[in-house]
This record gives sequence, C-alpha cells and structure tokens, in this order.
Amino acid sequence: MMKPLSYALLIALLAGCEPSTPPAPAEQAPTAQVAPALPPDTSTVLPAPALSPPVAKRVDFTVKSPAGDRIDPYHWLRDDTRSKPEVLDHLRAEDAYFEARFAPLVPLKDTLFQEMRARIKEDDSSVPEFEDGYWYYARFETGRQYPIFARRKGSMDAPEEITLNGNERAEGHDYYQAANVVFSEDGTLMAVAEDTVGRREYTVRFKNMVSGEWLPDVIADVEASIVFADDPKVVYLVEKDKTTLLPFRIKRHTLGNPYAEAETVYEEKDNTFYTTIFRTKNDRYLAIQSSSTLTTEMRLGLASDPRANFQVYLPRERGHEYQVDDAGERFVIRSNKGGKNFEVLTAPPVVPGDPATFKPLLGHRDDALVQSVEVFADRIAVNERTGGLRKIRVLPFTGGEGELLAADEPAYVMSPIGTAHLDSGKLRYSYTSLTTPPTVYELDFATGERTLLKREPVLGDFKPENYVTEYVFAPARDGAKVPVWLVYHKNTARDGTAPLFQQGYGSYGISQDPSFRSSVLSLLDRGFVFAIAAVRGGQEMGRQWYEDGKLLKKKNSFNDFIDVTDFLVAERYAAKDKVFALGGSAGGLLMGAVVNQAPDRYRGIIAHVAFVDVVTTMLDTSLPLTTGEFDEWGNPTDKTYYDYMLSYSPYDQVKAQAYPAMLVTTGLHDSQVQYFEPAKWVARLREMKTDSNPLLFKVNMEAGHGGRSGRFNRLEETAEDYAFMLGLLGER
Repeated sequence: MMKPLSYALLIALLAGCEPSTPPAPAEQAPTAQVAPALPPDTSTVLPAPALSPPVAKRVDFTVKSPAGDRIDPYHWLRDDTRSKPEVLDHLRAEDAYFEARFAPLVPLKDTLFQEMRARIKEDDSSVPEFEDGYWYYARFETGRQYPIFARRKGSMDAPEEITLNGNERAEGHDYYQAANVVFSEDGTLMAVAEDTVGRREYTVRFKNMVSGEWLPDVIADVEASIVFADDPKVVYLVEKDKTTLLPFRIKRHTLGNPYAEAETVYEEKDNTFYTTIFRTKNDRYLAIQSSSTLTTEMRLGLASDPRANFQVYLPRERGHEYQVDDAGERFVIRSNKGGKNFEVLTAPPVVPGDPATFKPLLGHRDDALVQSVEVFADRIAVNERTGGLRKIRVLPFTGGEGELLAADEPAYVMSPIGTAHLDSGKLRYSYTSLTTPPTVYELDFATGERTLLKREPVLGDFKPENYVTEYVFAPARDGAKVPVWLVYHKNTARDGTAPLFQQGYGSYGISQDPSFRSSVLSLLDRGFVFAIAAVRGGQEMGRQWYEDGKLLKKKNSFNDFIDVTDFLVAERYAAKDKVFALGGSAGGLLMGAVVNQAPDRYRGIIAHVAFVDVVTTMLDTSLPLTTGEFDEWGNPTDKTYYDYMLSYSPYDQVKAQAYPAMLVTTGLHDSQVQYFEPAKWVARLREMKTDSNPLLFKVNMEAGHGGRSGRFNRLEETAEDYAFMLGLLGER
C-alpha cells in the first residue's frame, strides 16, 4: 500500500493473471497406506571419490538456558568474524568434498544449464513505468548477468538515458546486487542501495542525473529503503543495528553535509520491530512503518516539509496490524482489528487517525484474506486470497462488493502492479500459472478493456498444451485439506512410476503460489511430476492457516508435507522410491524436520540455507532476526516453547538412522540464516547417520542468503539441484 519505487519492476519481468472461480476441494478416495521403504543405496550412483568426507571434531559446549542446558559438540563452527582458519579450513574441505563427489554430474549440470538458458530471451526488458515525467524500465543485454536501468523523458521514443549499469557496477565483485534504485521527485538525483557481499548491509550512493557525476555522499551499513523529500537535497535512510542488523533508526540526511550530522527523526526502541520508510501513493506523505510479527505502527510526515514532523497515525496495539495509504480525498486502511483476515476502511485524510471516523469499504470475510490494497482516486484494487489462490477485486469507493477479475485456468496467481499516479485510470496487474509465463495486463477502468502489455517469452519448443496442471487437496492426518498444485508433461503416465519433485515452505504467513518457472520444464520433459505443497504456516487458506502452522502448532507444517507426499504416491502421481523434496531458509527447517521424521519417504532432499538449529538461534538475541521472531517460533526461555521447539529442531533431532541422499547449501555471508547452522547440522548428520547415501554440503564463500548474484549464476545453481536429483536416478 505504498507508492512504488521508480524501478519497482526491476529485473523480474512481471507476471500477470486472469481469475476464475476457484475449484472446490475434490472428493478424494481414502489415502492408501504407503509401505515404508529404506532409502535406496545411492553410493553407486554418485560414487565416493578417494577424498573422504570431512569429519568435524567434537568440542563440547554448554548452551545455557533458563529452560534447560544442552551440550553442543559443534558450536566451535560458529565464527562471527568469518576469519578463523580452522573454521574456514573445515568449510573449504566440505566444499572440496562436494566438488569431488559431484564431479560425475557436472556434464549433466552443464546440459541442464544450457537447456534453461536457451529458454531465456537474453536481451529482454521490463514493461516501462511512467513517473514524474519519465518512462522507467530495466533491461538485459545478451550474455550479461545484471540489469541495466534506464529511462526516457516524456515518451518511449525519446533518447535512452542509462541511469545505472549493473554489469559495470558489479565489476571486481564476486557478488553484486542493486537492491533499490530511486529518484528525487524532480528527477535530478538518483540513489542506489548496493550490496557487494550478500549480507544485506547496503551502501547507498547518489548520482547527479544532470551531470552524470557520482556525489561524494557514501553511506554504509544501512537498509535498502531510501526516500527523497520533495526537496531533492533531503533524503531519509534507515540505519541497522551493527550486531543484529535490525533496521531501527530513521535518519534525515542533507546531501553535501557530513552524514555524522544527519538528524535522527525516529528510533525504534522495541527490538522485536523492524522499521522502514516509504512514500504514500499520492506523494503527500512520507510514512515510517514499524512492524513485528503481530503488530504495526505507522507515522506520517509531509513530504513537502524538509523538517517533517512525523506523527503516529494509530498507536501500536499488540495484535493489531494495519497499513494506511493516501488516496487524495481519503485515506484507505487495511486492518485486522475487525477480523484476522483483514478488512478495508476509509477515513478522512488527517493525521492522527480517529477510528470513530473510519467507514467500512470491504468488510471482514472468513473465507477471504485481504493481502494488499492498491489505491486509485476513485477505487481500490484488492489482492485477496480465496480457495488458496491470489485474485484481484476492483472496488469503487461508492461501495458494493466490486468485481473479481476473471481467469480461465483452475490455478493461477494474480497481483496488482504498483502504479505511480492516483488518476491513471488504469490498473496494471500480473498473471501467471504453472503453464502460463509471467504476463502483464493493463485494465482500463472506463472501458473495461484489458490490454496485454507483455508476456515473458519462452524460447524453444515450449507449448503450454503439452503440459497438464491440476489443483488438488491432500488430506492431512488431522483432517485438514492441504492445497497442492501439480504440473507434468501430458505424456507422463499417472501409473505410479514417475519421479516427484515436491517443494514447500510453510512459515511467516508466506504463501506458495502456482507460478510459472521455465527451468522446471527440464524436469517435466524428463518425466517428473512437479508439486507445490501449501502446508500450514503460509496463508494460502487465510490467516488461520498461518496460525495453525506456527508456535505450538508448528509440527502441522511438517506433517502436512509428509501427508502430501503419501497422498501423491497413493494416488499414483509418483513412485514411492522416486520422491525428491526441496526447501530453503525456513523451508530448509521443513526439510530438516521432515527428513528426521520420515526419511524413508524420500529418495533425495535438497535444503538451501536451512534454518535448522532452532533452539540455539532463538536463545541468542545478538543474532539477526531472533528478537523479531519470538511470535513466530516462541521464546525458548519459556520452558513450554523450549521443549516444543527442541522436539522438532532438525539439528537436535538427528538420530542414528538411515537418511536419504542430501544436498545442503549455505552462504558464508548469510545474514538471515547464519552459515554455522547448516554446517553444524551436516557435521551431526555425518556422525549419526547409518546409511552410505551421499551427503553433500556446498559452501558458497562469496554469497549470502539469496545465493549467488547474477541471473545465469542463479540458473546454474538450479541446474545443480536438478542434476543432483537426476543423477540419483541414474541419468548422466
């Protein structure tokens, strides 16, 4: 509900959507019991090289807690400086073992990578967005890793002005990300937040767009949020806590002055909150938002005032989440005060807000989650979830239920795309499905006409009609129905012989969506079934779906994932000895819990940047993210939460049993899940597991949480995942 940044589309070539009534859960036959089977011995598929797997030494360390103490024999692998020789030597040894063991699959990985790359139009560009007199867009050049940001004044026929060349900026760096590129209101200044490590500690630099020169102002170790006041010399930035990396302090900096003289306009005192700043839709206000898992508080200040005084709109109240945006004649508020799935209200455009003046526009509904709102002068576009799908409802301020935009596929993803102007009279939105590439449409409110602006090209012989998609509901052990999206080649028989690639996440209310991925075609064309399991912990089925997969109900996420696997095998979508699963970050926690609980169900597990040492991390408030996540996982200083978290923590629950083949990855500079969590987990797995299946640990010494930077580097990592799975099936 904020004004989009000029390069909000950035690199992603936006996806659009068309709605149809979501299918009701189909009646399912009773799930057959899947006979447990020990993971097959894959040591002959990925033969062990002469190099032995690294064995980490054991050094007992007591992790103290008011709720109980534990011995951690691999705590020594934690090095916050990332410089201790014995730690780096161990990580490099793991990486060398990975390279040696994976070597037979390198030709297959290269083949997959070339297939995936061949589907990409390398010189593609985003749909231009008009703002403050310029058309802004991002484009790629053939063979280059990073986007080029550009604009044209007044018309797309005007000469191109390159504002930032990511390829040039990346030179000399193993990692590069331009996380945010913004412009002053008059277009004369540009600011960019850059990361050259992968740890999300950004450095902000400024460029004079008239002269083309970079300004001497260089501000390090801040968040990517950047906002210019109406006065282009005044810029707002968000400082991070140097230890926890928590964004907590808003500074007002005057360009040309020493940053040490920048004024603190707001400092968040509660270390469970994250702080950011942005412009409201019509540019009248700057908004500071402080958010925790359960609570929001917003402050508004006039953008026209270089010394803006920010006032609280609604005081924070635990459990109340809200956002307010400025639609000119009125404010539009998304709030869960009237129900957990949120409602939409309007209010007079004054600060502070007075709930007595609020008027309902779209009331709370038990079956529909209001995910976000895009405001216009005379209406809103609501991104809502019903039946597990993201849809768009256009609703006039005059009231009524509005209209859901139509789609002709059973499963899809539809999202509004932020536009810069209230009075544009047009809604841009993205649409995609498992067989429809990302598409951008523009809806004219006056005529109702929908215009196709762009569909991401997929080169080669891709034809949507060659693939079958299904949307089914898998019965969980407690009676819940778990949404599952499936896609497979039309020639793949549903006879219980196909390999299955199943993904999931299930945390923070982050929902999985049936979006198109051209890379997965390489698996579908080889006979795989691809499945997305929308386990509890996301918000696919509304807010309650999230609440039923967190805190003391977290195990529902793990049970759901396993139950989806059993259902798909029982329904003969897949062979029980050819099931592969992947999850990253909190999805890596999902993988870790699942593989401890049901190792016999999976041929191979891929866990990226996995959050697996839950109790130790949540006890350490010096780590990034910890304090802000007590409402997600629980505070382990409370014995109730300590015992529950300990009972599923993947690191703590490793046991002497046979595990499937596993590929685990981490980034040395990861700021979200510290590298030592998966490092310790792998060490304990090597010590405890009773099988001879490969356990590979890839340590990226130059990356953070998102893996390597650059579009082809990331594609290569996907090819590596696929080669790992296909190699376990005997393909070379």
